[in-house]
Amino acid sequence: MAATSVGSSTQKIGEPESTPQDLSRAWYAVFVLMVCYTLSFIDRQILSLLVGPIKNDLHVSDSKIGLLQGLAFAAFYTFLGLPMGRIADRRSRRNLIAVGVFLWSLLTGLCSLAGSFWSLFATRLGVGVGEATLGPAASSIIADSFPRERLGKALSIYSAGIFIGSGLALIVGGTVAGAVMNRPAVTLPLLGTIGSWRLTFLTLGIPGILVGLLVYTLKEPERRNLLRRTDGQVYHLSVAEVFKEVTSRWQSFAGLAAGISMQAVANYAMQAWTPTFFIRVFGWSPARTGMVLGVLLLTAGCLGMYAGGTLCDRWQMRGIREAPLRVGAISTALAGMIFAIAMTYQHVGWIVVWLAPALFFLSMPVGSSFAALQLIFPNQLRGQVSALLLFTINICGLVLGPWSVGFLNDHIGEKMVGYSLAITVGASGLISGLFYRLAYRPYRIDYSRMHEQA
Repeated sequence: MAATSVGSSTQKIGEPESTPQDLSRAWYAVFVLMVCYTLSFIDRQILSLLVGPIKNDLHVSDSKIGLLQGLAFAAFYTFLGLPMGRIADRRSRRNLIAVGVFLWSLLTGLCSLAGSFWSLFATRLGVGVGEATLGPAASSIIADSFPRERLGKALSIYSAGIFIGSGLALIVGGTVAGAVMNRPAVTLPLLGTIGSWRLTFLTLGIPGILVGLLVYTLKEPERRNLLRRTDGQVYHLSVAEVFKEVTSRWQSFAGLAAGISMQAVANYAMQAWTPTFFIRVFGWSPARTGMVLGVLLLTAGCLGMYAGGTLCDRWQMRGIREAPLRVGAISTALAGMIFAIAMTYQHVGWIVVWLAPALFFLSMPVGSSFAALQLIFPNQLRGQVSALLLFTINICGLVLGPWSVGFLNDHIGEKMVGYSLAITVGASGLISGLFYRLAYRPYRIDYSRMHEQA
């Protein structure tokens, strides 16, 4: 096997053959991790279906609701992603995920005890801490469980959990919220009489115990494809070497990061406030809202991700080097325009119809954007630059997306949430497309440089 090296003193350890039993165990791991991913989205997004009762009970503004959905979760979830990735590279990934599932489920349950904005803010911070463990460790487990020729499919299936998890979160979360919110205040042992919205958080925190135990049925896979020195020690790039590699491609990385981050602003704004739009403007129940939006995410979102990856591959086969960026430039601009149009309709049926293509186009660049990094960076850097990209996405998307809509609501009126969404998602989509387009030329150069080196 050809050697791959950072310097003259490194070598690459070969990949062992995988048996049918290994592959069965690997696909089981994908299934379990998908269950964790789904649970994380349910716990993360349930608040979007409970805006009304939380505002009435805790007397908070839409801006603060936006902070609860964005900053409160993103603060630790985003900043802890990088150190959690380092822990996942050195410790048991299975144990890290199990602890994270237990933690975010416990904190979701504790949301039911919040007596003020700040106490709910604190528990949402804790949810973010727990969920920060999943992404880095799950990706590492999957990468070490599959041979290279099967890894793309496995990671794609796991990544589709973004929309599968979001869809199921709205369907399951909406059903639970609807079931308990139709009841008056509930009296529970030890807790006394509590509002029905609090019971929603309490109910959704319980399954985490079972899912956490399910994680322990996974086998920690052997770490493979490590770069080592000739003396057998694992090779690690210095901070200076990492910085040099990233800065040498800064225009490509910046354009890609800005493009997918603005896509995330649109995506998180939509997921955080579209349920409130249907509940507040059209009087829909949480259960109906969750079902309709959940089905849209499961269908249009997953189809869009598949279509974006397929289109990217086809353009690359035709020699279009900036294919991933082209997918992003076209799809995000279309998504922003279509979503803005959807929010101007007065008939709820037409809004739902227009939301389907908006979601389809909005989901298209997700997979291809992460693939773009793999095409211009050396193997030794791919995990780190992916973590850096996720850091940027979460800072922009999770914070600016929900907060922007809430801020506009407070200034133009609660019933104008549709227009707040149209402004935020529409502008973010167009800006995203522009950033993707501006990165075409530097990306072509960096792509060619990597191809010539190969």
